[in-house]
Amino acid sequence: MTLLRMRELRSLSDEDLRRKIADAENDLLRERGVAAMGGAPPSPGRMRALRTNVARALTVLRERSLAATVPAARGRPEGPR
Repeated sequence: MTLLRMRELRSLSDEDLRRKIADAENDLLRERGVAAMGGAPPSPGRMRALRTNVARALTVLRERSLAATVPAARGRPEGPR
């Protein structure tokens, strides 16, 4: 699994992002299971790539949820003057 770029993730819909997160978490669960049973994973860097992909996808979802709630506050001044 390769690292997903932020540009690629931002171009996906929310549903597709959630699907990518679920797939990556399932793969990560399998990799952790292999490691817990004492087996060497075929690609040690894959676990890190999976964790990074999940984090990036969650970041994009969080950015979208914040952007949906914050626009009303953008026009106000920042604090007392």
